[in-house]
Amino acid sequence: MLDQPTATPIAQIKGLRVEFQTKDGPVVGVENVSFDINPGETVCVVGESGSGKSVSSLSLMRLVEYGGGEIAGGELLFDRKDHAVIDLAHSGQELMRHIRGNEIGMIFQEPMTALNPVFTIAKQLTEGLRLHKNMSRAQAEARALELLRQVRIPEPERRLKQYPHELSGGMRQRVVIAMALACEPRLLIADEPTTALDVTIQAEILALIDRLKRETGTAVMFITHDMAVVAQMADRVVVMFRGNKVEEGSVAQIFENPQHAYTKALLAAVPKLGEMRGKDWPEPMKLLGTKDKEIVPITGSDEVLLRVENLTTRFPVTGGLMRRTIANVRAVEDLSFTINRGQTLSLVGESGCGKSTAGRSILRLVEPQSGHVTLDGKDIMALNQGALRMARLDMQMIFQDPFASLNPQMQLAEQVAEPIHNYGTLKGGEVQKRVEMLFDRVELPRSFMRRFAHELSGGQRQRVAIARALALNPKLIIADEAVSALDVSVQAQVLNLMLELQAEMGLSFLFISHDMAVVERVSHQVGVMYLGRIVELGSRRRLFENPQHPYTQALMKAVPIADPRQRKDEKDLNFKPIPSPIHPVGYTAQPSVYKEVEPGHLVLETDSGY
Repeated sequence: MLDQPTATPIAQIKGLRVEFQTKDGPVVGVENVSFDINPGETVCVVGESGSGKSVSSLSLMRLVEYGGGEIAGGELLFDRKDHAVIDLAHSGQELMRHIRGNEIGMIFQEPMTALNPVFTIAKQLTEGLRLHKNMSRAQAEARALELLRQVRIPEPERRLKQYPHELSGGMRQRVVIAMALACEPRLLIADEPTTALDVTIQAEILALIDRLKRETGTAVMFITHDMAVVAQMADRVVVMFRGNKVEEGSVAQIFENPQHAYTKALLAAVPKLGEMRGKDWPEPMKLLGTKDKEIVPITGSDEVLLRVENLTTRFPVTGGLMRRTIANVRAVEDLSFTINRGQTLSLVGESGCGKSTAGRSILRLVEPQSGHVTLDGKDIMALNQGALRMARLDMQMIFQDPFASLNPQMQLAEQVAEPIHNYGTLKGGEVQKRVEMLFDRVELPRSFMRRFAHELSGGQRQRVAIARALALNPKLIIADEAVSALDVSVQAQVLNLMLELQAEMGLSFLFISHDMAVVERVSHQVGVMYLGRIVELGSRRRLFENPQHPYTQALMKAVPIADPRQRKDEKDLNFKPIPSPIHPVGYTAQPSVYKEVEPGHLVLETDSGY
């Protein structure tokens, strides 16, 4: 640690007030916030959407003006490299252009908005280096390659020539992190940088930021709503609520002795890995401030609803003048599992392991090459388009990003009713009654029925998406990262809602996620995926308490735990680079062969490359 009490803080926020002008008059984004960030120190700013975390960071970068905000009061003191302290709140945009990216680096949450879709990765990585560091093209490209290696991107030489849309979400975020670190800034602002990342990549990114902080003395302002990440990263924690700082303290003080009611509620809503140890069945979480509902374990039934056998899905890679297929991406390879009625099977694994493709293949949103999918006795693969449309009455999907899956121009009641109209399952006044009932079920006020998607928060939008998925009374719901972008307390409420609906309606879920603590909370069965195959499959209890496959063990080791005394050490994170899933056209894959290590607990024996 390079933090000495005598050192001048790199950044000091003093009495910051930010206002946004709206039709209804000014709205205060941040009211009166003050805290310091010292050299070599990580200050985690936590709170939910709308608490003012990101507004504080955008103010430091003086980007808040571009989003319609105005710094209405306070000082933003920044200690520059030549040790002249300046007030960023009153600095001109010309000076800010020099400081941004050079002395203050920023990692944004959504990599696709931070990257330019028309430039290659090389162009975007070298731009800042050539501008701020006066490097030649060759020097900048060598540094770009070194940065990509530092953030552990496979095949970095090839990635430099690619465009953002050709990379997975996890890889795009690593490029954004490489760009922020390129000029070795004095202050690094990380705004939810690992929210969309897999647990193994997240662990490495966190270790990378931590190592850079220790080696270079960079100060880090880390904004997150993930309390496990806070426990892993923070030296000090600032808790924000509705534009105000409500608590500040060392990471140990905040976790072991929280004082403010909001901090206590935030910590109570965090699913902790290991909480379900010894329990056979999933159960809702006990949340502070909710009415004392009796917590009932969800057992489900022994009757198989969905049977997937030897499912294989590949995507062609074309090349040459004739755009012929020269290789295949083996997204899903020889996948087999069953889901019982009223139970949940979770698929976990890293970006690009084939989890989402597996979910889409089951619904035939992408067409598999081979395999069998049987839902409630119906062979889904044998159906023509008309019969498949009717079969989709029984199977629905909830996507990761509810805003992208909702129509911005339709009122929410119309969107929830749309599947009912499409299939004609109800007529006249019955439709309105059903929609009202669904809004009640997902605990949204009926007044929201006339609203539009942009008028809701992320958690509320996801509830609308769940209501729409329930409109046709399906038997199976595929939830693809359905809670990964939500605040921790909202995520806990949505998970409890899904578990309660499962208990009441006998729903089956295929739950696709990379959050191991959430998976441990909701699952009956768990399948761990790696490079298109399930490498380990078994009951949640057996898999979490006795992981057998080396990849599962590595995955468990990487999960941050919401307890600062259980921090992960970088030397524990010994991940192998993930091999490419692209194989030439003539390549024949080995069939998946499993060994039963205990009843119902299967481990892949075929070489999976791990």
